[in-house]
Amino acid sequence: MRLVVTGVLAVLCMALAPAAAEAKALTVSGSAGVVTVTAVPGGIVRIRITRDAALPSDESWAVPASNRAESGDATISATSLETAQVRVSIDPDTLAIRIADRAGRTILADGARPLERTGGEYTLRKQLGQGEHIFGLGDKTGRLDRRGQSFVNWNTDNYGFRTGDDPIYKSIPFYISTGGEGGAYGLLLDNPFRSWFDFGHREDGTIAFGAEDGPIDYYVIPGPSVAEVVRRYTALTGRAPLPPRWVLGYQQSRWSYMNEPEVRELAARLRKEAVPTDVIWLDIDFQDRNRPFTVNRQAFPHFRQMIGDLAAQGIKTVVITDLHIAATPGQGYRPYDDGLAGDHFVRNADGSLYVAPVWPGPAVFPEFTRDSTRAWWGAQFAGLLDDGVAGIWNDMNEPAIFETPTKTMPLTVQHRIAGDGFAPRTATHREIHNVYGMENSRATYEGLRKLRPDERAFVMTRASFAGGQRYAATWTGDNSSTWDHLRLSVAQTLNLGLSGFSWAGADVGGFTDGPEPELLTRWFEYAAFGPIFRDHSQKDVPRAEPWVDGPEHLAIRRHYVEERYRLMPFLYGLAETNARTGDPLMRPIFYDYPGVLKVDCDTSMQFTLGGTLLIAGAPKPESPAVYQACLPAGGWYDYWTGAKVSGSPAGDGSVEQMPLTPRLDLLPVFVRAGSVMPRQPLVQSTSERPDGPLELNIYPGPGCAGEIYDDDGHSLGFTRGAYLRQKVSCGTSGQGLSSVRIEPQQGSYKPWWSKVRIVIHGPGHFAARLGGKRLAVEFANGASSFEVPVSRSGMTVQLVQSP
Repeated sequence: MRLVVTGVLAVLCMALAPAAAEAKALTVSGSAGVVTVTAVPGGIVRIRITRDAALPSDESWAVPASNRAESGDATISATSLETAQVRVSIDPDTLAIRIADRAGRTILADGARPLERTGGEYTLRKQLGQGEHIFGLGDKTGRLDRRGQSFVNWNTDNYGFRTGDDPIYKSIPFYISTGGEGGAYGLLLDNPFRSWFDFGHREDGTIAFGAEDGPIDYYVIPGPSVAEVVRRYTALTGRAPLPPRWVLGYQQSRWSYMNEPEVRELAARLRKEAVPTDVIWLDIDFQDRNRPFTVNRQAFPHFRQMIGDLAAQGIKTVVITDLHIAATPGQGYRPYDDGLAGDHFVRNADGSLYVAPVWPGPAVFPEFTRDSTRAWWGAQFAGLLDDGVAGIWNDMNEPAIFETPTKTMPLTVQHRIAGDGFAPRTATHREIHNVYGMENSRATYEGLRKLRPDERAFVMTRASFAGGQRYAATWTGDNSSTWDHLRLSVAQTLNLGLSGFSWAGADVGGFTDGPEPELLTRWFEYAAFGPIFRDHSQKDVPRAEPWVDGPEHLAIRRHYVEERYRLMPFLYGLAETNARTGDPLMRPIFYDYPGVLKVDCDTSMQFTLGGTLLIAGAPKPESPAVYQACLPAGGWYDYWTGAKVSGSPAGDGSVEQMPLTPRLDLLPVFVRAGSVMPRQPLVQSTSERPDGPLELNIYPGPGCAGEIYDDDGHSLGFTRGAYLRQKVSCGTSGQGLSSVRIEPQQGSYKPWWSKVRIVIHGPGHFAARLGGKRLAVEFANGASSFEVPVSRSGMTVQLVQSP
C-alpha cells in the first residue's frame, strides 16, 4: 500500500525554510483514499475522506464559514493528532480511525469495513459498545433512545405520520452517544444529500451511516458529558438567538380562524375565560386565495386595526407565509412579478421555470440558495410588519408539492448557489432538498432582522437541517390526536433540544382528528412545561380551544397555563442561558443526572426544565396504573406543596424511585433541593406588568444557588448591557440555612419589581434580619416568607431557624 503522511514530517521539512508555518492538518493517504483530520476549537475534530489529496471546496450549510475558519491547537505526529481533549490516530495500513481521550479511553473507533463506496454513495462504520445509548437526529419518530433503530434523512411532508414513520419533516444528521468507554461524544455528518443512520439495527455492535453522494465530511465532538457535547455542537453550528419573551406564553392556533369576527371573538373568549394568552396564529385562509404576502380583505377588512386591537389586549399575531409564490402572470401579484423580473425562482433542467401545484394552485419557488434571492424574499415582509404582525410561520418548506407521489420537487430541478462562501455553481434538487427549508427560514429571519434591526425576530419552520436553529424555532409537524402521539411529542422535543433546536413544540392535542377531553387536558399539562406551548388543530375536526370540553377540563387546563405564567422569570432565565450556552430548556433527566441511565426506571415521560424542575409523568399517561417517579439522588421537593419528598434507592443509589398514582388534574412536578427559583404574580400576557414582588423560592439543599435574569423582553438592548443579572446563593451552618445572599446587579436594566419576596420551603420556621433590622416573616403552607427591597448593590439576609 502506498502511504503518504503529512504532519510532523511536513513540519520538520518546512522548518528548514524561512518563515515556515506549522501544519494545520494530519493527512494520511492509502489505497482506500485520503484521510484529513483538523482540530476545531473546543476539542472538536473534523474528518474528511477524499479519493485523492485534493480537498473539495470548503463549504457547509450547517457550520458557518467563520467557525470553519477557526482552528484549534493540536500536536501532529506521523499518524496522530492530539488536542487538549482527544487523540486521533490512523492505522497507516487500513486507514482505520480511533479517537480516544487523553487517558487512552476509546471515544469512537472505526468498525469492520470502515468505508465502502459505490460510485458517489458511501457508508462509514463505527463501533457501538454494549453500554452505549444513542440520542439526537432531531424529531425522528420512535423511542428517545435511537439504539436499535434505522433512519433516513430526507425532508418529507408526512401528514398524520404514525409513531414509527420515517422520514418526516427535518434532516439533522447529528447524533450523541453516551455510556461508552470514553464518555459521551457527538457526530455531525456535514452532507446535505439524502443520508442514513443505523444504530445496531442491521449490524449488531455497529453504527453505520452514509449518504447517496456528496462529501465525506464529519465532525466528532467529545464530552465527556452529554451537556458538554451539546454546548460544543451548538457553538459549532450556531446557537438559537434569544427570542422575544412572548414566545414563552400560551399560543392559540387553528387551521384556520377564517375571518376577523372569529378572531376577535376568540380573543374575547380567551380573556373572558381568563386563560393567559400571548399569541393568536393565522393559517393560510387569512390570505387572498392562499397567496403569500396578501390579506383576504373580504374576510379581514380591518386587518391592521384588528392586529392593533389584539395587541392592546396583550395578544400578538403570528401569520403563515409559505414559500410557494402563486404563478400569476398578468394578474398584478407583486411577489410573482418582481420575483420573475429579478430571476428569483428555481428552474427545470431545460431552463424553463419550475411550476407546480400547492395551496395557491400553480406556484413557483424562490432560489433560497442565493444571497440576492434571500434578500428579495426578506424584503417582502415589510407590509406584514407594518400591519403589526409579530412573527412569521414558514410551513410546507420541505418543499411540499401536490399531485406527485414523491410529495416534493423532481430531483433534476436546478438551484443556483451564490454567496455565503460557496463557489458559484448550479446544483440539483437532489443535493439541495434537505437544506431548502432551512434556507427559507433563514431568508425570513434575516429579512425580519433587517426590517426591524433592534427587534428580536421570531420565525417558526416545519422543515430544517443541522444549524437551522440559528434562524427559527420549529414544531413536529402534522401530528395526530392520540395518546401515542402525546408520548412521542415528549421524545421528539427532547431529541430536538439535544440536536440544537431548543425552541420546539408539538401541536397540543394533535393536529388531526380532534382529541378526546382527557387527552387534551393531559397534553395541556405537559405542554405547560415545554419550550413552545401552542394549541393547534386542523379544520373539519372537533375544536381544541381550552373550553371546548366544559368547565371541569377548562379549570385544569387554565391552572397549568397560569402556572406557566407564574414561572415566567424562571423560564425566561433558561431561555437566556440557552442563547449563551446551548443548554436546552427541556432536557432528558440524564442531561444533568447521567446516573439515571444506569437504573431500570422508565423515564420516557419524565424530563427536566433546566435540571431544576423534574416533570414526572406516567409512562402511559392514559393509564390509571401506579408508576415510579425516577428522582436522582440529592433531594427533591414537591413543586405543588413545597414539601420535601424521598423515595427508595435504586441501582447504585444514584436514583430514588417513588410510587405515584395518576390523577387527571395533577402532573407530578418536583424541584431539586438546592434550587433558587424565581416566580412572579399571575398576569394574562407577558406584556402585562406583574402586580407585586418578584418571588424567590428557595429549596434548601446542597449547593443552594440560583440566578435572576431580566431584560425588556423584545429588543436587542440586552446585547448592549441593558439587562439585569443577579446571582443568589445560600449560606449554611450546622443548623442548616443561615443566610441568603443576592449579589450586586450586572447590567443596567431596571426591572418591573421594586421588592423581592423570599420564600423558604421545607420544615422549620425562620427569623430574618437585613442590616441588623428584623424582617416580618410569615409562616404559611410549610414555608417561611419575607420581603426585601430591590438593591442594585446586593444584600445578605441573615437567617435563624427554629424547629
